Amino acid sequence: MNSASPPATMVTIFHNPACSNSRGALQLLRERGIEPLVIDYLATPLTAPELAELVAHIGQPVRELLRNKEAQYQTLGIDNPAMSDAQIFALVAQHPRLLNRPIVVTPKGAALCRPPEKVLALL
Repeated sequence: MNSASPPATMVTIFHNPACSNSRGALQLLRERGIEPLVIDYLATPLTAPELAELVAHIGQPVRELLRNKEAQYQTLGIDNPAMSDAQIFALVAQHPRLLNRPIVVTPKGAALCRPPEKVLALL
């Protein structure tokens, strides 16, 4: 492993194996000798408090991390500007497909890695 790379246990990817961006980010990590903790967030959804913590770590508004073209986004009323972040976290915990991916967390920070090459800034 490259000495500049963080230890594998310190890198986490919130991953959807069906997503090409998510697979691309995972491949970029592995090409650099990093085997991250892979969390299939659809199979193991984050709780509302975990989502709140992750979004705070990323430092972007929660709405910027959501898949606003998903039918559930409109059906659940997330497009309503009056909906609070706490309400959004609760809905995303129940409907994890709303969360965009991949999200990668390293010692340098956390980011939504779309396109996948954004992961390189976190290494």
